[in-house]
Amino acid sequence: MESRVVFCFSFITLFICVKCSLPPPCYSEIYCSGPILHHMQEAKLFNDDKHFVDMKLKSPPGEVLAAFQTLLNEWLNSSIPKTKLEEFLEANFDKPGTEFETWTPTDWQEKPRFLSGIADEKLRLWAEQIHGLWKSLGRKIQTSVKDHPELYSQIFTPHPVVVPGGRFRELYYWDSYWVINGLILSEMTETAYGMIQNFLFLVERYGFVPNGGRVYYERRSQPPFLPLMAESYYGATGNQQFLRAALPILETEYRFWMQNRSITVTATGSEHVLNRFNVEADLPRPESYTDDLELAEGLSDELRQQLYMDLKAGAESGWDFTSRWFINSTGQNDGTLRDTRTSQILPVDLNALLCRNEKLLASFHRLLGNNESAALYERAAARRMQAMEALLWDAERGAWFDYNLLTNSRHFAFYASNLAPVWAQCFSQPDMGEKALQYLKASGALDFPNGVPTSLRDSGQQWDYPNAWPPLQHMLIEGLSKLSSEEGKKLAFDLAQRWIKTNWRAYQEYEAMFEKYDVNGDGKPGGGGEYEVQLGFGWTNGVALQLLDQYGATLTSGGGRVRSDLLLPLVASVALMLR
Repeated sequence: MESRVVFCFSFITLFICVKCSLPPPCYSEIYCSGPILHHMQEAKLFNDDKHFVDMKLKSPPGEVLAAFQTLLNEWLNSSIPKTKLEEFLEANFDKPGTEFETWTPTDWQEKPRFLSGIADEKLRLWAEQIHGLWKSLGRKIQTSVKDHPELYSQIFTPHPVVVPGGRFRELYYWDSYWVINGLILSEMTETAYGMIQNFLFLVERYGFVPNGGRVYYERRSQPPFLPLMAESYYGATGNQQFLRAALPILETEYRFWMQNRSITVTATGSEHVLNRFNVEADLPRPESYTDDLELAEGLSDELRQQLYMDLKAGAESGWDFTSRWFINSTGQNDGTLRDTRTSQILPVDLNALLCRNEKLLASFHRLLGNNESAALYERAAARRMQAMEALLWDAERGAWFDYNLLTNSRHFAFYASNLAPVWAQCFSQPDMGEKALQYLKASGALDFPNGVPTSLRDSGQQWDYPNAWPPLQHMLIEGLSKLSSEEGKKLAFDLAQRWIKTNWRAYQEYEAMFEKYDVNGDGKPGGGGEYEVQLGFGWTNGVALQLLDQYGATLTSGGGRVRSDLLLPLVASVALMLR
């Protein structure tokens, strides 16, 4: 494929941009850069680098920086002993979590209606337990964070949130789409509304939604699911006033992605605009500081800075990390984490999501009587589909594939994201969805009893084989269920049954929901990557409840028995682990 890449911002006719607005840098000399961060993280005082950057300051930043400079001066010609760093930490920082106050969602109720549609008694009892987990995952930020933001890495948002769980103690962007869908099923629309309002608040502040609710995430976002959150809430409430107020803010976020994350590629004589993940911040990630330092050891300054930016872009993708972003020295989709070049790839799923967003923005405008604006977004979606089919679609293989900007070619390895346009309903010919179904059947990705793996490559990274992730399972199932063929609908149900069985068995064994699962483990949690598997878990709960709602009349627990003596303590025990 002959093509030319233009590395500049390109815009659809909907927008004219004189100067593109980049997200502001994190200015904190404690939480984002500087000597305190460097020395504390290099000393490895905690098993997880995120621990330190989530701690609260006991004194204003200037005083803490001055005190640390005094410590540096005392040990000018040698490294600071670990005991001295620990003493400094004790004197100047509080443990993570002090920024939250105890909060239980006020709209939680015992028996939401969807439970009655679950035929299998064991699954119905389990769904009640999942529904109960929302209480243990609820967080409300103390007003002191608003009054004294300089003492915290936490970004203040005005409404309580339901967090993913484990080390992820603050709100996260794309996780929250499945959380919100689960909350709506649980008839917790007030909590869901508050979470959406938080994201709208963040867009008004930053021009986009940060990766998560910490200042060290201020330069990167995550897959833009906010329009889909608005769609879910509107579908549950029919609240046009909400939609009318939200729509201009949704458009602000869309402009951010088009102005700061788009690129023009010329192929076969035509110019096409698609999007990528790209974070122009060339320092180590504060929450994974030592991981990044060690990974970049021995690289030149230029290559080290590029790696730091591409690692942040990988975090922005939500797939942190995966062989999907690897481009080795010959330009091939191979290598190791050190070969991460996320910014040099046009991802299928990001562009499918933005296509779905464009269609949603068009439908919102039409609903509100703004037909001219609706037509502009409809044309934007049509142009994107054309671009995706020119650059990402492979007719012979029958699927979409990520595009390598360095080699102007597609990556043909299997990733669950290769079918994202089926989920987004962003393809022009009806037979393309059916071809993608046949591609999936022939890929080998359906050969596992406990879900579809994220990839078929065992790289040791958590977004690769043998891990299966809840959002990808749900996107595959939702996409296949929308196909016109009975074969697609049957496969959707089969995958739902596999996934529910996997979650169910893990819950019986561990009394917890996990962020990811092993496709070979028959209820075994996933692993790999930079940290231990986390339990909680927001999007896992949301996906399970959605599948139980959609297919509850026919799903089965697949054997096994629930011990009655465990039913009551489950929520309490998980709550203790989470807090």
